Amino acid sequence: METVPQEPQEPDWLCYARELLSLEAHSIQRVAQRLDRSFLQALELLDHCEGKVITTGVGKSGIAARKLAATLTSIGCAAVFLHPAEALHGDLGLVQTGDVVIALSNGGESEELLAILPALQAREVPIVAIVGNISSTLARKATLVLDASIEREACPLNLAPTTSVVVSIALGDALAMTLEKRRGFRPEDYARNHPGGRLGRRLTLKVRDLMHSDPAVRPAVSPDTLFMEILNEISAKCLGATCVTDEENHLLGIITDHDTRRALQKYGNAAIELTAERIMTARPAVVLKPDQLAYDALRQMEERPRAISVAPVVDEENHYIGMVRVHDLVRAGL
Repeated sequence: METVPQEPQEPDWLCYARELLSLEAHSIQRVAQRLDRSFLQALELLDHCEGKVITTGVGKSGIAARKLAATLTSIGCAAVFLHPAEALHGDLGLVQTGDVVIALSNGGESEELLAILPALQAREVPIVAIVGNISSTLARKATLVLDASIEREACPLNLAPTTSVVVSIALGDALAMTLEKRRGFRPEDYARNHPGGRLGRRLTLKVRDLMHSDPAVRPAVSPDTLFMEILNEISAKCLGATCVTDEENHLLGIITDHDTRRALQKYGNAAIELTAERIMTARPAVVLKPDQLAYDALRQMEERPRAISVAPVVDEENHYIGMVRVHDLVRAGL
């Protein structure tokens, strides 16, 4: 009896990928265990830097250096990337007394990087080396050395810079985030450097920036307003609700589209005789303040057993000054 040939099995690529990720995670853990006083000294240099932080590196290390400069800048630490090759053709003018240089290199023997070391030393700027070979020329000539050595690259050939780059980036992140923590960097500080992104909007936009405050578009009725006038006000102002206020503009309650439908269901034709005081919700589920963050207002309106679509805004004396819709908050990109 002939044996049917077996199809060759597909390699378990998921298992292989997990092993690579585990290798890189293990390498970061080893770096964490090796952290010593040099890290604290590097942190001290950054914290007391009177100029700017200059990161530099070649190839994949250069990419990691660019990322570190961007991260430092985002937390309010002036930082810039300097390409070693461009530095040799005039960009060394960027380096001034009071600066701190962070040089990233796996092997520590990149010709372009070593070529600018004499010029950096002549300017008497401290050099922090994030390097994979602590016996390299870069490590020997640096002011401080942070050991970023690894056992092997994730590359199957152990050639392409992979694990070494991940470790360098992680070590740079550790420096930047520890500096952020040390300086007491606050969310509002972060927002000042990120005004255009979603995070910036969440940390800067206030309810007053998005509320409908113009009396011409801000719906309001008095307690004795009749049902049909209430409907007219809600329809005319197009916000899906109207607030009920007294003669001094204090908030007494709110009437939503849902409240008017419920009144019709309950009273039928007799609903037209009802006043705002009879229909309104006297204690609105959510009442907003103009200076609270719009993102907090969005969460307050949505994170409820039953989400609401509109909410009144009042000042410290409970004067009705505006109305906000969930639609307005979402459209703002929060």
